[in-house]
Amino acid sequence: MIYRKIGNTGMEAGVIGLGGEHLDLKPYEDIKETVDACLYHGINMFDLFMPGTPVREHFGTALKGRRSDAVIQGHIGSVDLNQQYDKTRDLKITQKYFEDLMRCLHTDYIDIGMLFFVDSKEDYEGVFNSEIWPYAQRLKREGKIRAIGASSHSVGTSMKMVENGYIDVLMFSLNLAFDLTPTDDTGDIFESFDHGFKTGEPVIDRQKAALYQLCESRGVAITAMKTYGAGRLFSAERSPFKRAMTPAQCIHYALTRPAVVSAMLGMTRGAEVDAAVSYLTATDEERDYRRIAETFSGSFSGQCVYCNHCQPCPAGIDIGAVHRLLDAATFGKGEGLAQVKDAYGRLKRAAADCTDCRGCEAKCPFGVNITQNMGKARDIFG
Repeated sequence: MIYRKIGNTGMEAGVIGLGGEHLDLKPYEDIKETVDACLYHGINMFDLFMPGTPVREHFGTALKGRRSDAVIQGHIGSVDLNQQYDKTRDLKITQKYFEDLMRCLHTDYIDIGMLFFVDSKEDYEGVFNSEIWPYAQRLKREGKIRAIGASSHSVGTSMKMVENGYIDVLMFSLNLAFDLTPTDDTGDIFESFDHGFKTGEPVIDRQKAALYQLCESRGVAITAMKTYGAGRLFSAERSPFKRAMTPAQCIHYALTRPAVVSAMLGMTRGAEVDAAVSYLTATDEERDYRRIAETFSGSFSGQCVYCNHCQPCPAGIDIGAVHRLLDAATFGKGEGLAQVKDAYGRLKRAAADCTDCRGCEAKCPFGVNITQNMGKARDIFG
């Protein structure tokens, strides 16, 4: 494993990390297998935003006796009220869930306390103009967290947090397709930043480039999420490049951005961990992503990456699961469609329960037309 300094925190992270989201609802055996494989390969960076007690306890049991081998990003404000992903800025609820995370992990500290899902102006004010920010500072003073970070999908909001010196670590959605897609954020600050990198590299959105360079100049580390684009980048049909990228190309792109210390990958079995760490022995040719950029179709917006930040749904629909199965049915080769329909039939709530309230679309970080996709799911699955 190759290790990089986590900004100015004094900690180090392996360049490949584990984003634990896809292990939610998995049995303990799968989580144990994945954690064991990570630690075997020297992967020490773990992101645990999932608020459910079972997945947290499974991680805690899997890490038992090896806590010092892990650098854990634990999120402040991630909750599952009404058994659905949600965020809160209520101090009492926030404290309850964060303290429960430490209990589940059998630890008295979390390495990086991540302010959860700070995207909009309302999110920013709900954290930094409320009791949540003093709470995070108190956790750091008391040694219950070693550093303060934040997860965000917004360039403008991320820039503001970094400029104001609030965070040590930024967890940000970062891959080649995202970076070639223009952002809607605006601001004069971006005019002062050069968005070019090495000769021959694709010219990425200047606002995202400016954010990465600002993080590097301020000593704020970036941990990259959505490095694989939820697997879309591996499919020529689903990718905006109209050709498939490899895991090595995806990882290498993320790791060549300024300030990035670790690519946080969604891995659910030991074999997936083995495949990810093969990046470390890949050749320069196998890592090269530059030619891929030449076929970019213009945007990666509007594509669901199954993050469920659109939750909670008032109708109780697992929106990410519906989209995952919709994609499997749409882009599959015909084989396994019966199994996909069977999995869809086991959902407690599905597209037919959608009330077209569009509340999910207002919360989606990626501009997905969720209501339209629910209609497509009804057409396919009934």
